[in-house]
Amino acid sequence: MAKKRAREADGTAVEAPDKIVEDANSSDEEDEDFDTVNVDFEWFNFDAAVDFHGTKSLLRQLFDVDAARLDLSGLADLILGQPTIGSTVKVDGKAADAYAFVTALNLREHRAREPVAALARYLAERARANDALAPALADLLAPPAAAAAEPTVALVLSERLINMPAEIAPPMYRMLIDEIEAAVEDGEPYAFTHYLIVSKTYHEIESTLDVVAERKRKKGRQDPALFYFHPEDEVLQRYAVAHGSFPYANTDEAVADSKRAFQEMGIISRGSMMLIEASKFAEAVKAISDEFSPPS
Repeated sequence: MAKKRAREADGTAVEAPDKIVEDANSSDEEDEDFDTVNVDFEWFNFDAAVDFHGTKSLLRQLFDVDAARLDLSGLADLILGQPTIGSTVKVDGKAADAYAFVTALNLREHRAREPVAALARYLAERARANDALAPALADLLAPPAAAAAEPTVALVLSERLINMPAEIAPPMYRMLIDEIEAAVEDGEPYAFTHYLIVSKTYHEIESTLDVVAERKRKKGRQDPALFYFHPEDEVLQRYAVAHGSFPYANTDEAVADSKRAFQEMGIISRGSMMLIEASKFAEAVKAISDEFSPPS
């Protein structure tokens, strides 16, 4: 059974699901070339000895074309420096690279550190591109004030390989809640007022490489549909006081064409943020558990 210790100090074990079944069956009933694949995922605390490169790689994927604007090495070091907050998900034992991770950084506690300060500046700049995000995040992402009543924001960073099932999200978030509660009991600075979840969305677009696509564009465009790299985000945002997507600073349509693989449409990736009050966070996590937990 895959297990992960909730707190290093007392060795309390939190049970992860016994098994998550990744169904590789084709949606076409006539195609019988694919079988169901059972994969045992294991949950681990962060370990600085083995997780630096895997964490940095997933951070690079999370921030997409804007990753070069951030100090990913510094962020990875901060994440690994709080090993009992958050999880990695692996399939080949502790020494393997993570297939997924989630963590929460105290924005107020770490704001004096340049990797977090740079990330806060970046998120504040990107939030200004979305009228739904800007008012709610302007003060939360501003440099810390001296006022004792200043909100304490958990910056939630979560990413996984593109083919990982959404069913891994509920246990990741449930364990995060348990770990934060245990840390608060230990007097550690994790008594948050808000959770700011950074994630990704995308739009499908017609390729600039196709003559047919060019003809279609001349007939007029419709607003593209929004899709979620992390399906649980669509549930989490129902509990948010503010949410929305934003364009990456380095986006251009050439990137969209480079991501077009064996399909007619390209994609434009966008960042997204969801701000959830601490009083609603457990309810939001329960909702994704109800939606995405694997059948027993």
